[in-house]
Amino acid sequence: MEEKNSVFKTIDEYILQFPAEIQEILKALRKVIKESAPDAEEKISYRMPTFVLHGNLVHFAAYKNHIGFYPAPSGINAFKYELSEYKGAKGSVQFPIDKKLPYELISEIVKYRVAENIKKAESKMKKKK
Repeated sequence: MEEKNSVFKTIDEYILQFPAEIQEILKALRKVIKESAPDAEEKISYRMPTFVLHGNLVHFAAYKNHIGFYPAPSGINAFKYELSEYKGAKGSVQFPIDKKLPYELISEIVKYRVAENIKKAESKMKKKK
């Protein structure tokens, strides 16, 4: 028998496992990402909600005390100053659950990642020609 949280097929299934107040945060985060990357596809990758456009754009996940946001190391580096008040690592940032998420900043980071992935995809296409 599988663990309760081992496999989610959709982001909706992932979100539904959390208490209502966390679901609201995750839904709002998902909406901001969708609006910032309207052409991105949703999937579950690394057991986390993931948005994909010419490769992974961003992942997010809920934990006991924070929401993890994973825009790849380039997304963290590009916004190092704006993210300096949050805990984080090379490719991640932790937004405390008890504070409002910085949705505008998240939107900027997602848009940055979209542009970055499109640029990478275009340069790959040029190399193939």
